Amino acid sequence: MNLKQLSARLGLSPTTVSRALNGYPEVNAATRERVLKAARETGYRPNRTAQRLATGKAGSIGLLMPIGDQVISDLHFGEFLSGLGEKAQAEDFHLVVMPSDPADEVSALRSLATSGYVDGLCLAYIREQDSRIDLMESFGLPFVVHGRFFDPPHPYPSLDVDNEAAFYDATRLLLQLGHRRIGLINGDEKFGFAIRRRDGVIKALSEAGLRLDERFHVSAQMTEADGQRAAERFLSGDETPTAMLCSSMVQALGIVRAVTQSGLQLGRDISLISYDDVLPLLRPELFSVPLTTTRSSLRTAGKRVAERLIHRINGLEKDDVQELWRPELVVRASTGRAPG
Repeated sequence: MNLKQLSARLGLSPTTVSRALNGYPEVNAATRERVLKAARETGYRPNRTAQRLATGKAGSIGLLMPIGDQVISDLHFGEFLSGLGEKAQAEDFHLVVMPSDPADEVSALRSLATSGYVDGLCLAYIREQDSRIDLMESFGLPFVVHGRFFDPPHPYPSLDVDNEAAFYDATRLLLQLGHRRIGLINGDEKFGFAIRRRDGVIKALSEAGLRLDERFHVSAQMTEADGQRAAERFLSGDETPTAMLCSSMVQALGIVRAVTQSGLQLGRDISLISYDDVLPLLRPELFSVPLTTTRSSLRTAGKRVAERLIHRINGLEKDDVQELWRPELVVRASTGRAPG
């Protein structure tokens, strides 16, 4: 079925149908829904080339995928990407993923933005010293940031998880359980999410008259091996932490192994809280000792970022809303009172 046939079926002009399919705001909601429903029922798909010529839109959203020898492909990016892709498909948008060297992301962003292949961009992996907000503005394309800049010069559209609050709440729980020697196995602290998680721990400890002991603080890749190495280091000294926090369920796998090999029992001799991005193959309740977690779904975040980006492309979102989600603290058996 082509556009002319769909228009005749609905008794609408081809222009109205085209505008409804492309999200133009002047088409009222009832008409748009009627057109979209008919398109779904008939299996109609617009001719992308014709659509691009007619509207000037590519019908695609884009983001960068870090690659290179120093980049470890991980489940976290895959989950976020899956969420973006699911929402893009539901809205009949393509998802363009451009490989990029993390050392030259500016060139990759500029190349993608000026390629004509995308109508909008998602920007992720925000760093402490990150000036890409001005770069994004200079492209003239709609964008949404996954994460938050530090001291931005002006408002911008974003979605982030309150990582500082997540680790503040988690540390407070451990303090309430009597723990005073608390270790942090964090993600890479060149990224904003890890910086804010560290700050949450420091804030909670400071309120209790304590500090984050540098002996029990590691910034590392969120891998199983790095989690195990850090935990082994913490547990090998004369004085060891009675509780640990970590930034990923993947790290937690290695930490649990290190704890077990040290002859300690999780939840009794040492407590552990992990951040849980709701990874499908790593469910905290299925660990040998169910893990206490701070939980927020990366896939859900990806869907929401795609939804907002497509709304901005279609003129349905105009304000620079900074959306901040607070993760849920789920208490399970891996946290117990500090050993006497």
